[in-house]
Amino acid sequence: MGKISKALKALWWIIRKPVLLNRVLTDEDSWRSHVRDTYRLPDGLPVIGMDQLIKTDSVSLGPMTFLDGGSLPTDMMLLASLAESIRDCNYFEIGTWRGESVATLASRVKSCYTLCLTDEEMQAMGMHEKTIESHRLFSEDLDNVTQLRGDSRSFDFRSPGKRFDLIFIDGDHHFDFIKSDTRNVFEHLVHDNSIVVWHDYGFHPDQVRFEVMSAILEGVGPGRAGKVYHVAHTKCAIYTGKSYAFSPAGFPVVPDEYFMLELIRKKIKKPHHPAQ
Repeated sequence: MGKISKALKALWWIIRKPVLLNRVLTDEDSWRSHVRDTYRLPDGLPVIGMDQLIKTDSVSLGPMTFLDGGSLPTDMMLLASLAESIRDCNYFEIGTWRGESVATLASRVKSCYTLCLTDEEMQAMGMHEKTIESHRLFSEDLDNVTQLRGDSRSFDFRSPGKRFDLIFIDGDHHFDFIKSDTRNVFEHLVHDNSIVVWHDYGFHPDQVRFEVMSAILEGVGPGRAGKVYHVAHTKCAIYTGKSYAFSPAGFPVVPDEYFMLELIRKKIKKPHHPAQ
């Protein structure tokens, strides 16, 4: 009876304070069960091929550092190709990091807006000084990039005063942040033909992050959840407002296509700071 009593007491607290549900759902198995029971998608989002979204088979990418926290080449291929398919594309992203994605898209779009924390907010979170220094490394001086600073949970998404064609959500990857970012994007930034891409839907292209998936689906709401897909060979989920032929999610994946890479190494030119 002791375990039953504790379970009932825990349920009582969750009913009183629903936010405690997030503390219960702390591991991927719990999030997977939540997605299975709520959305009937136990293995992940339906999967579509990149060829259903873009028509090109070749794209030049860069800058890319291949360091932790960055995007896969296939993620960047998806974003860059989508941007090229939209005339006079206006691009918005949450989560600047080193600025690799926005720097890759800047030459392909009309305007870029990128939102990340202020240096002071990152310092208050205890981030390493080199991590803070790396933020916006590749995007700081680009003419068509507007750097927005602040916490996405409190940022006024009406402030840009416009809607965007392509939106990339790649900020904090915990449930509450993704849900909030997604709701704000759909409320304030999208128009009828906007494309929304979420990064890190998967730990890898064939391994789902069920916490992220759950936040995406709850953030878009039931009217849009059926049109959110995983793009094969990427860590990205996507919403275009359209329906696609899809394959069910599953692991392991038997690939039906592959990619060729040509890498060109370049040095970063940093300003010289003479010794004091």
